Amino acid sequence: MLLTTKQLFDKCYGRYAIPAVNVFFMEEIHGLFAAAQEADAPFIVQTTPFARDYAKADMLLSMIQSAARLYPQTVFAVHVDHGVEEHIWDAIGSGGYSSVMIDASHDDYEKNVTRTKEVVERAHAHGISVEAELGVLAGVEDDLTVDAEHSSYTNPQQVVDFVNATGCDSLAIAVGTSHGAYKFSGGQGLQFHILEEIQKRLPGFPLVLHGGSNVSSEVVTRINAAGGNLKTDAKGVQEDEILKAIPLGICKINIATDIRLLWTMVNREFFRDHPDEFAPTTPGKIFMEEYKRFMLQKFELFGCVGKSDEFLY
Repeated sequence: MLLTTKQLFDKCYGRYAIPAVNVFFMEEIHGLFAAAQEADAPFIVQTTPFARDYAKADMLLSMIQSAARLYPQTVFAVHVDHGVEEHIWDAIGSGGYSSVMIDASHDDYEKNVTRTKEVVERAHAHGISVEAELGVLAGVEDDLTVDAEHSSYTNPQQVVDFVNATGCDSLAIAVGTSHGAYKFSGGQGLQFHILEEIQKRLPGFPLVLHGGSNVSSEVVTRINAAGGNLKTDAKGVQEDEILKAIPLGICKINIATDIRLLWTMVNREFFRDHPDEFAPTTPGKIFMEEYKRFMLQKFELFGCVGKSDEFLY
């Protein structure tokens, strides 16, 4: 069942969070939908501009729609992540998206408001939810690169005016996370005093946590043991931080890096252990099972196992 993110957040606020997972190819989509159907858990499937360029937008959306038919008990939204107007107008016109994100966070405040408001007006006219962003996350993801000195925490004093001026349905905030595999190397973690102040000013309003991957040290170690050369000092969002953030209004948690690391681990280990193999389908099957197992753990952590029934009945 395709829903908007607003519909999902109206049910989950303060009770559980919904994972928002970036997808690029078929094996990821199978693993995600299979796990969600088994867990009876709602989720958000995301496509970035980079993914839409890589797989082509129509191909990517067609795979998602095919998965919805193959896994008919799933409850989900389809979302454009970190979009600009070019991608958002195309997504609105495609008829397959129920949510979009306008990322104008790198603009000054007034321009961010202007761009976000225009997207909200167009998207709402088509029944599509809008996520906006206030504050800038550091890190590297796809073709998005922001160094630490140009990142900034969300200013709690701006959030009420921003939401009122734009009419957005959810707000992505910068409270200490970062994009990519090298997050939290300084060990600072989430800034809960900022999150608490934002929720105090926006009670009941859905908040979004980008850069929500954990960056498992075990996975990084296994990648490096199989020929990789990843840094080992990265630290993602910890489980206790997730559990503390959900009651503070975090409804949507974005996951991308963890899945890339999982794919890298599976393929490096497979071809290390089977150097005579060259078919992509065998490691592909392993990856789909590992992906499913990973997502089942995330659904459990976020508290959304069994919650699809709230939308189906």
